[in-house]
Amino acid sequence: MMRRLRFTGTDSKNGQCPALHEDLDTREIIIQGRPLTDSADLTQLKHFGAQDVAVVVPRQLLVHWAPKEMDCVPELISPDDFSRLFETFEHTAWHLETRRGYASDRKDPDFETFLRTGRATCDLDSQWNQNIRRQTDAGKRVGRVRVVDDPPTEGQRFLLGYAACNAASGEDVGCLWRAEAQRIDLLEEDFWIFDSRLVTVLRFDDSDELTGIEVTTQPAEVVRYCMARDAAVHHATPYESFAAQLSATE
Repeated sequence: MMRRLRFTGTDSKNGQCPALHEDLDTREIIIQGRPLTDSADLTQLKHFGAQDVAVVVPRQLLVHWAPKEMDCVPELISPDDFSRLFETFEHTAWHLETRRGYASDRKDPDFETFLRTGRATCDLDSQWNQNIRRQTDAGKRVGRVRVVDDPPTEGQRFLLGYAACNAASGEDVGCLWRAEAQRIDLLEEDFWIFDSRLVTVLRFDDSDELTGIEVTTQPAEVVRYCMARDAAVHHATPYESFAAQLSATE
């Protein structure tokens, strides 16, 4: 069976080795580097088996990117602390939306209106939109990319309609088909990045209820999420063009 590997990191400046990957199932670490082939060097290695391969990597690769703990213990924050991040971030806030639906949306009266009319209402005077407008008017950047199934779920259609309200508040909104997200191995987690230094990962149960908010400032983890952000933004389509394409195929 093919391993499920996740790129962990590299100190390379030109996209070449060395690098580290992690097996998502076994938690094994795969080290990618320059092979050690000199026989005199190999004879000095202890417990070197006939099928073993030795590679040479810079010490800083392991210092910067190797796991520091056997198990990562998530740090949880409260919903109130999470909300305050949207008021206190200094430069950027960005969201990758990967869910097929959110229970909080389905509880919104506007969702019932959308199911009846096919139109998502926009309240620019809501507390959320007023805050985002204050932040973007101050020169800060807020954006998101929504991963969309084909065909889109009702929840995704609702959010696609609501994207006009996001944009009117100053957000940069893009959409990405799930098949394309899978093709580029985009992370499947739903998360926000603040100032490219702090990541909050939103955890949900099978009924799409938010069950916890994990936060990390661990540099290697933050870089991993920032790389996912860059890939998502690169491959995403602006929501207006995406909506037009969707309408043309229906």
